[in-house]
Amino acid sequence: MELNTHLNINHALCGSITALQKGRCVVTLTPTPEMGADEQKLVHGGFIFGMADYAAMCAVNDPYVVLGAAETRFLKPVKVGEILTAEAVVEETEGKKNIVPVSVKRGEEIVFKGTFTCFVLDAHVLG
Repeated sequence: MELNTHLNINHALCGSITALQKGRCVVTLTPTPEMGADEQKLVHGGFIFGMADYAAMCAVNDPYVVLGAAETRFLKPVKVGEILTAEAVVEETEGKKNIVPVSVKRGEEIVFKGTFTCFVLDAHVLG
């Protein structure tokens, strides 16, 4: 399947797609030292959120998809160097609105869960 959205994303910051199907996307990210928030190498949550957001956008896979809302929970801390995998699956579509649950795992352990409300617009949000 061809990717139709977020084509200029920085994969070092948001992860790389490892699986893409209609309504589903898997993204993998290994946090770098620049993502660490302290001496213990705790990864700043914004990077994990960004990865999950990117996975949700790609699951919808429309050039004009935007994030409208997100309800998220950080469940476990993540350290620099730990391999993360985000899976997003479009659960519900109603008109322009898509509900996309996303889970981020470290191995089999869930470290983040969220539900992203994505909207597909008729044109670019800045255009």
